[in-house]
Amino acid sequence: MSEKRALVFLAAFPTLLLLTGLIVEPVSAVPDGLLRIITSRSLLLQDYLAVGGIGATLVNAGICGLVCVALVKQCRVQVNGPFIAAVYTVIGFAFFGKNVFNIWPIFLGVLIYARTQGIPFRNSLLVALFGTTLAPLVSYFAFVSGMPQPAGIVFGLVTGTLVGFVLPPLASHMLRFHDGYNIYNIGFTGGIVGSFFVAVFRSFRFQVAPEIILSTRYDRFFEIFFGAIFLSLIVLGLYVARASYRKLGDSMWRIFSSTGRLVSDFVQIGDHAATFINMGFMGLLASTFVLLMRGNFNGPVIGGILTVVGFAAFGKHPLNCIPVLIGVVLASLITVWETTTTIVIIAGLFGTTLAPISGQYGPLAGVIAGFFHLSIVMNVGVLHGGVNLYNNGFAGGFVASFLVPILDALKRSRKPA
Repeated sequence: MSEKRALVFLAAFPTLLLLTGLIVEPVSAVPDGLLRIITSRSLLLQDYLAVGGIGATLVNAGICGLVCVALVKQCRVQVNGPFIAAVYTVIGFAFFGKNVFNIWPIFLGVLIYARTQGIPFRNSLLVALFGTTLAPLVSYFAFVSGMPQPAGIVFGLVTGTLVGFVLPPLASHMLRFHDGYNIYNIGFTGGIVGSFFVAVFRSFRFQVAPEIILSTRYDRFFEIFFGAIFLSLIVLGLYVARASYRKLGDSMWRIFSSTGRLVSDFVQIGDHAATFINMGFMGLLASTFVLLMRGNFNGPVIGGILTVVGFAAFGKHPLNCIPVLIGVVLASLITVWETTTTIVIIAGLFGTTLAPISGQYGPLAGVIAGFFHLSIVMNVGVLHGGVNLYNNGFAGGFVASFLVPILDALKRSRKPA
């Protein structure tokens, strides 16, 4: 597939979301909904569907996605697995936490870092896109911290820019902590940075704490809507591969054989056709998981599903993700966490950040990783107060850094002398 067509593919999904948002609700209601989204706390877990309504939320997701695609085009980077994952992740989190206002300071901070280091912005674009995990810091200080206006807005913009500036050097360093077995590396980095900033702000009496606001109104619509999109991805993959289905089979095998450990670009390991099919499969798998868990298709859950779909181009496939999902469910059955709640369901969806452990060490290791992940993710959010949207990536870094050395030692002990 040519780069031009790959870019069209990348832009098609956010465009569809934008147009759908303008159709499902009166256009006149969208600006008010967007304003409520922009001025909300945006901390975990604040569902934009409950805050601004379905139309404004879809428009917000569509615009955020198109902004990311525009940056990809402007920087002339290749539309590969990592950038597909980044764009879909931003779109997913534009249902809860990221909006058309709070993502810009992060981009600016990364741009300033690139300029001070004398490197092209394109080299740090991936960090900029994923780095919007800390966008809620901007919204918090701009609108809900209690600071007088316009000082609050200025402070929020400055804080977001500073966060964006420090993310690139820290991201490469943090990768060594979990050795690539936590796919959401920026989530772990964001957790460290967010915890640092929040600790300082709490020392000045700022109350930064998560708040759960969830919608239950749009389940059936999103079940059908996303189900159709994921099936379309499979059809698209089959169409792209129409010249040689044997080649498609080989590409699918290479993807399913991959451990998923960073950096696993499925566009390079397989090809575009196989990647699209894997994305469709993973979307249907994630949606089925939510339905089996009797969950709601609210903002955070949709964010989890779309992140899984995005990372189906960058490390995740059914074979390395299902064991982690099983581990999270088993943990919920014997711990204090209620299995059908949103926080457990998104712990499963986002917990697939640990899929490389399953891919490298086998299904049992994946189940163990998922089992421990649920307990860790439920307890680390207090450190950053909900300003790091990739809380599961933060928790996944700790789980991977704990389990991988042990698994390595056990693996070595089984080898003959």
